[in-house]
Amino acid sequence: MAEKLGYYVYLYVDPRDGKVFYIGKGKGERCLDHLYEDDDHPKVQRIRDIFAAGLEPLIEILAHGMATSDEAYLVEAAAIDLIGLKELTNKVVGHNSLLYGRKCLKDLEIFYAPTNANITDPVMLITINQLYHNGMTARELYEASRGVWANHSFERLAGVGLVFAVFEGIVREVYQPEVWRPAGIEGYETRPPLSSEDIKCRVEFIGKLAPDDVRKRYIDTSVRDYLGKGSQNPCKYINC
Repeated sequence: MAEKLGYYVYLYVDPRDGKVFYIGKGKGERCLDHLYEDDDHPKVQRIRDIFAAGLEPLIEILAHGMATSDEAYLVEAAAIDLIGLKELTNKVVGHNSLLYGRKCLKDLEIFYAPTNANITDPVMLITINQLYHNGMTARELYEASRGVWANHSFERLAGVGLVFAVFEGIVREVYQPEVWRPAGIEGYETRPPLSSEDIKCRVEFIGKLAPDDVRKRYIDTSVRDYLGKGSQNPCKYINC
């Protein structure tokens, strides 16, 4: 059977309440491996609790017969997005979920057919691809944007009038920096603790949302032409 399934997406279901608590993808006997794991993953603890109750987790195959791992990744990401990460013991969203996962039609329009930004203000573009996730709160988005950034002189930063939070080349929010300072003066509420090495020689800003007319002009517009291709620096100055 394992040989004939191809790549597949599987579910772990808690028999005590009938709820899915883990979604994975694999091939062969991958769906059985979690029964023998011995670590501190929330999924493993849930399985232990089920066994302790004299029961077994139900293992269901959501989709199978897929020819490639990439196909299975897409199904896995869609299933995780449908149920919601908060309802699962999965620690992360599915592979490429940010790009191909659950989105409203407006978000897809913005991504695939955006209006190009015409930047006339002194701006710093800050790309937050590594920290961004769907459904971010305003606080999470602000804290992902305001630090911590390397190799900037305070003299040049003083000329930055606006900061754009950018994900996949699209402006997600616009801030007005009030002060730039060395990183680490105070912690972040919504991010993991930063080590001394994380903040060494780095800067962050304290600011507020830009005026509504400015935000309306820039949010959801594309700055891909300003970023260029292949740039590795998350920060870029425009008109500064």
